[in-house]
Amino acid sequence: MIMREQGVDMWVLVARENFEEPVVASMLDAESFSARRRTILVFFDPGVGKPIERLTVSRYGLGDMFKAAWTPEAQPDQWLRLAEIIAQRNPRKIAINSSKLTAYADGMTLSAHDEMMEALPASFKSRVIRDEVLAVRWLETRTPSEMARYPQIVALAHAIIGEGLSDKVITAGVTTTDDVVWWFRERIAELGLETWFQPSVAISRRGVDETLDGDTVIEQGDMLWTDFGITYLRLNTDTQQNAYVLRDGETQVPKGLRDGLAASNLVQDALTSSFKTGDSGNVILTRARDKAIAQGLEPSIYSHPIGYHGHGAGTAIGFWDDQTPGPHGEYIVHPNTAWSIELSATVPVPEWSNQRVSFKTEEDAFFDGNIVQYIDGRQKEFYLIGNGLGGINGGSGRQP
Repeated sequence: MIMREQGVDMWVLVARENFEEPVVASMLDAESFSARRRTILVFFDPGVGKPIERLTVSRYGLGDMFKAAWTPEAQPDQWLRLAEIIAQRNPRKIAINSSKLTAYADGMTLSAHDEMMEALPASFKSRVIRDEVLAVRWLETRTPSEMARYPQIVALAHAIIGEGLSDKVITAGVTTTDDVVWWFRERIAELGLETWFQPSVAISRRGVDETLDGDTVIEQGDMLWTDFGITYLRLNTDTQQNAYVLRDGETQVPKGLRDGLAASNLVQDALTSSFKTGDSGNVILTRARDKAIAQGLEPSIYSHPIGYHGHGAGTAIGFWDDQTPGPHGEYIVHPNTAWSIELSATVPVPEWSNQRVSFKTEEDAFFDGNIVQYIDGRQKEFYLIGNGLGGINGGSGRQP
């Protein structure tokens, strides 16, 4: 599909063992942990309704997806064998992954490019094009089988967060934020999962302008925030959620904090309602900010694609330190893509002497081309710590 969108009839991918380029890494089967020596994958579109031909220029096939197309005894030079394959199929356009803008489409190294070009017959050299769209389109697109599993993966991440931000793990006056961070790491390992980044846990505290972390002891009245992600079945999650440590006599979160989380939910709504197929990330950012500001909100939007990578291939929708349109937001949004809806709303909290607090949230979502839906709901209420139950009244805190 993406080759035909771009008018490319051959796509050549090159990787080396333990130096896999991002697209090749995503195509290794479950029994192939890395490229084998030098791995060259070739996709060729013969046209006229025929299926795409998938070859690996190696002695061995790759799973049941790529047919082996090199016998070293017959042609010892791997690059010359690639040149033979290209000449036999006579493609009009030969795409290689090369991009100044995104690492996901910059997998062709200089040495590989030079060796490939040296091996090609002169008549084919001019047909080689540096392409950055094929790689991004491949990596950003979520398939139906992936989306059948993704809700289970995000639900698992939510469950671990709910367990960590509970009385099971946190005792006010004793537990530090680093204790919670390393509990998350140990829990991830215990479950046989991986994480693609170190979890964060921080405190917003009345009377303290900056957030607190590290060896800071968690106290009653603290608002906790975590940034947490796991990797399972090659798919990544990225979630930011919030908890509150009840003071003696309290049964719920102070209204000012609840209003702050609700404000962040409204910024989420402004963003998810601004998605439109074919619009750039910059256009969506501007539209969402305009909607949020029109409601009297103070938004900061810094959302990104997610999938095979945590900060996935595709357009950026703002950065936390730059809310203006930029080069990384020029790529357009496509259907069947997954997103981390990452943002914040800054709100004065009356119960904290109108202290300005940033309410940061992040939830994974799927854009089908028409609407954005959260993969496993989103947080609309705080996790409660100190009620003896854990979570929200013993629950998860997630709502659709």
